[in-house]
Amino acid sequence: MGLKTIPFREVEELAKNMYEAVAVMFGQARNELQERIVNKTILEHQNDDLDVFDEVEVPTPETYEEKDKVTTVAIKKFLDGEVTWRKTKPG
Repeated sequence: MGLKTIPFREVEELAKNMYEAVAVMFGQARNELQERIVNKTILEHQNDDLDVFDEVEVPTPETYEEKDKVTTVAIKKFLDGEVTWRKTKPG
């Protein structure tokens, strides 16, 4: 997937300032990464429960599933309004 321009006007409509928007997108990217790590760990744990004669599916180039980067997913979710965050009071 190629690089796309992020429309600053849309970002400004969703957050008070650019720092807040970047912080929210960073948090969402961190959550996306954590979710992927948990899912991978669950799959690995399920494979550990197999017996000696069970077959383990080896990924091949045909079955490989390419995923978007977590930052790309986080930015898209932010711009689509799918991310909610709690605004803290300065002080």
